[in-house]
This record gives sequence, structure tokens and C-alpha cells, in this order.
Amino acid sequence: MTGTDALNEDVVVAAQFDGGALDCGGGLLLLLTRNLRRVEPGEVLAVHTLEPSVPPDLEDWASLAGHTIVDSVADAEGWTVRVRRSGGSKADPFSSGPATPLGSRLWMYTNFNCNLACTYCCAASSPSAQARLLPVEVAAAAADEFVALGGQEIVLTGGEPFMHPEIGALVAEVSRRAPVVILTNAMVFSKGARRAALESMDRGEVTLQISLDSAEPDLHDAHRGAGSHARAMSGIALARSLGFHVRVAATIDERETASTAALHARLDEIGIPSQDRLIRPIAAQGVAEFGVPVTIDEVAPEPTLTADGLWWHPVAITDQRLKVSDSPLPLVEAFGTIRDTVAVQDAARHAGRRHVFRCA
Repeated sequence: MTGTDALNEDVVVAAQFDGGALDCGGGLLLLLTRNLRRVEPGEVLAVHTLEPSVPPDLEDWASLAGHTIVDSVADAEGWTVRVRRSGGSKADPFSSGPATPLGSRLWMYTNFNCNLACTYCCAASSPSAQARLLPVEVAAAAADEFVALGGQEIVLTGGEPFMHPEIGALVAEVSRRAPVVILTNAMVFSKGARRAALESMDRGEVTLQISLDSAEPDLHDAHRGAGSHARAMSGIALARSLGFHVRVAATIDERETASTAALHARLDEIGIPSQDRLIRPIAAQGVAEFGVPVTIDEVAPEPTLTADGLWWHPVAITDQRLKVSDSPLPLVEAFGTIRDTVAVQDAARHAGRRHVFRCA
């Protein structure tokens, strides 16, 4: 529940209405939806209610409807909940598309230590984090089983994967079994053993997805650390000069989405095509203090392997509720658990409404 002691005075409210004692099942949602359609995407609607069940219920509703709860504050006569209308399909700055078919992609956390301590890191990675290194032999065995099960793509993430002391060997083992995408901040592979590991990688099988959150250093450095933007830009240039296919991914605070236009313009300038860009919101996981809710019911599964287990999705790696297996192998058992869970979810959705109330 998003609770605060006082309403943020910096938030501009476009409209407001009083829901009285209505609860969400008794007509409030229809009234809310009608009023929300009268404000523009990105604007805020304030809802006052006397019903104590409404604030927590609106949290669940907002996550399903794609809107954002700005804040929720109790007062002498009830509660005020402020809702920011989503941008909708045309205005939404975040990348979208169909869910990845279950079993076609496998994520592997190579390690959890990182040279950065980003303010929103879903994995709670940092220079002081326990490395939890994925052994090369486990990665290779997982890749073998994954491909045998029909898998098509493996994504390596962290932490910073290039801080794994055997990253060259690990990538070599995995990439000779399936195409690989490495998520990296591109800041540590410019020289030494890491540069050698980078140059050893198969350009035809390895894609680098590099993090860049803004066109200029301000926002990127605010979340990732001073000087990180310049080093990321240098890393992008180096990777491309070495012949790698480079994608760029930005993690954007929903309050900072106006910056995405400038970022796209910058990527146009350096020649990153639109299909190689990903704009994603902050997930409410790890060290993030806010963000998109991540639960089994709300997020499509993308099986994610670590040295100590297998998880529902890569952004939920710190959430024990989304841990599928206490062991990274075998994959087939964890995949079966995920498929059975999805089948129950689908059955519940297909069951439809509980009542048919015919009046004619």
C-alpha cells in the first residue's frame, strides 16, 4: 500500500471526486473509471473515500488497469487516493509486446556483485553484494537441457556479468549451444582480462544489451553514479567498433518519462535502430523504493536460473515468494511447476464472471 503522512504538494491534480461510502465492488470502480476518462493521460485524479477497503483495493486495481497510485493519505473524514492515468497504448513510453513463450528463453544470473549500486536495482547488486557466482559447468549443463527442451535464447545478466572471473569461458560454453544476450553496463570491459574475454566472444552468437537511461548524464548518473553515463557511451562505441550487435536498454522512473524523447533522438544520432531499443519501468523489487508491482499473477513468467535456484522472472530475484526451485537444475521440474501454475491462472481467467443477471 502506498501510504504517506501528507499529500505531495508538488503533484498537480487535474480533477477530483468524492466516492462517499461506496466500495470497489459496489459501484466505485465505475464512477472512478468514468471520472478518469475525463482527464488526459499522465494527469492526476484525486479520489476521496469514506470506505477503508478502497485504498488497498485501488492499489490492486491500478496494477491491473495500468495506472499509477501517486499517494494515499488518511484525513479526519476518510482517505484521499490520487491516481495518475496511464499514457495508453499511443502515449506509453515503455516498450511493449507479446509475452515470451514459456520455454523459449532462459535467463541466467552469472553473478550478483557489480561495480555500480543503482538506486532501483531489482537484484540488489552492488560492489558489496555477495558474488554468488554461477559455475561454468552449471551454466553449460543448463544450456544443454534448455536446448534439448526446445529453448531458443539465453540471456546472461547480473550484477555485472563482466565481473564474473570466468565470463569468457562461461559465454563460450553457453553461446555454442544457443544464441546469447549479455546485459551489461559496458563500464568494465575496456581493458585487461575483461577486454580479452569480450574480444574472444562469437560476434554471430553474442549480442550485448547495454544500459543507458538518458540522452545526457543527468538522469543516468543520478540513478547509477557520477560519470557512469560517459563510460556507458564509451562502452557502446567500443562494442560496436569490435563488431558486436548492440542493443540499448533504459530503465526509466515513471515520473521521468518525458526524457525518453531525447534518449531516442540520441540513439538515432549514434545509429542504434529502433528495434534495438528497450524502455522499461522500474520494478518494485530489490532496492527500489517504488515501481511496477511484480507478482506471479501479474507478470508473465521468464524462468531465471541462479547459482542457488530458479525463479519466476529476472526482476523478482530477491523475492522468495517467486522462487520456483531451490536448485538450478534440472530445468524440466521447475518448468513443469511454472506451466502448472500458469494453467491454473488461465483456467481461473477463463471461468469468467460468477453470476449472470438477466433482466430480459
